[in-house]
Amino acid sequence: MNLAFLFGSFIALLILGMPIVFAMALSSVAFLVLFAPGIPLTVIPHQMVAGVDNFPLLAIPFFFLAGELMNEVGITQRLVEFAAAIVGHIRGGLAYVVIVTNVIMAGFSGTALADASATGSVLIPAMKRQGYDADFSAAITAAAATIGPIIPPSIPMIIYAVVAEVSVGSLFLAGVIPGLLMGGYLCIVTYFVSRRRKYPVAERSTLRRLGAATRRAIWALMAPVIILGGILSGVVTATEAGVLAVVYSLFVGFAIHRELHVRDLPGIFCRTAVGTAVIMIIVGASGIMGWLVANMKIGEAVLNGVSALTQNPTMILLLMNIFFLIVGCLMDPLAGMLIFVPVFLPLIKHVHIDPVHFGLVVVLNLMIGLLTPPVGYLLFLSAEMANVSIDAVIREVIPLLAALLFVLALSTYWPSMVMLVPNLFAGVR
Repeated sequence: MNLAFLFGSFIALLILGMPIVFAMALSSVAFLVLFAPGIPLTVIPHQMVAGVDNFPLLAIPFFFLAGELMNEVGITQRLVEFAAAIVGHIRGGLAYVVIVTNVIMAGFSGTALADASATGSVLIPAMKRQGYDADFSAAITAAAATIGPIIPPSIPMIIYAVVAEVSVGSLFLAGVIPGLLMGGYLCIVTYFVSRRRKYPVAERSTLRRLGAATRRAIWALMAPVIILGGILSGVVTATEAGVLAVVYSLFVGFAIHRELHVRDLPGIFCRTAVGTAVIMIIVGASGIMGWLVANMKIGEAVLNGVSALTQNPTMILLLMNIFFLIVGCLMDPLAGMLIFVPVFLPLIKHVHIDPVHFGLVVVLNLMIGLLTPPVGYLLFLSAEMANVSIDAVIREVIPLLAALLFVLALSTYWPSMVMLVPNLFAGVR
């Protein structure tokens, strides 16, 4: 009954339209008042502060700031030109450009919505001008943006690493191969769609044009290499890599491209503060609910209940996939992770599933959820940029969604593939 009240009241408040932060906090407070009157309410601010008092979370504002700085200095346009020089001559070339650009941007962004906004604002109008269907342009932009939080760095992975107490660096590396596979399978779907609809073919780039595009984009291309290389070499931790990304972005903006000015910094800092605050307040509010979940021993109850049905890791992973896909459809990804990962961790450890592997699976599930209604942040954002109905985008995103679900299946049931890079660099922090 206690469990039903806690999660039931939380879901009811969400249905009523209350912001997820307040829904988590109020349902937790109501539970304390009704079912645990002996516990002082001072535990609420204490647990909220404890929720955000974690060193790896320092990486979030730094990666946010690095992404804002990169976008401010025209990185997106340079990457688009570079990608167009490589794949623009293929039929449906601009759709491939969307995918390739998102794969590269994933190496220094870490957020799906930021990637969709940056690439969509440049490429969706260009695709529409060249005769691509507006709904497909929106769909491929939304689907490709899910790669951002899978290829390191990744803000959702930082959150999972804090909750599950695993290495941020190992979790980052676990996303390398699945992220590249996501781009590859999206390209396969794009190939068939482009051939069937006879999307335009651009002129093949000359070596001179390719060289010029590479020179213009070289500093952007170096950003993922420096960030990931610093982590792999052990020179910096994943958290310190965020600082490295900011320093590099400032250097490129002021000294190389010279498109960043001191007057731009207040606005950049403000957007970074707002974006970070949104995440941190969700983390803080979830600290209360997480504390209740731990003290009510809900994880042990789930372990006992599921163990009575099956202890087969394959079946348990299937159940986890179904559950987190549904959560991704209905809830903000970070909130879903913060609330439910602590519930299932005892079960995952009991059946000897690697928490790093499980973390990649959870994040991938929740990123796919960004493409599904009713929440579907990426759907709504891309539909708005393309000025088309959400229904039209949903129809176009279905085959792309199928490709991402195939990558999810591979990542779930081929753990050695996911863990290949982390195991090669076992000492990464």
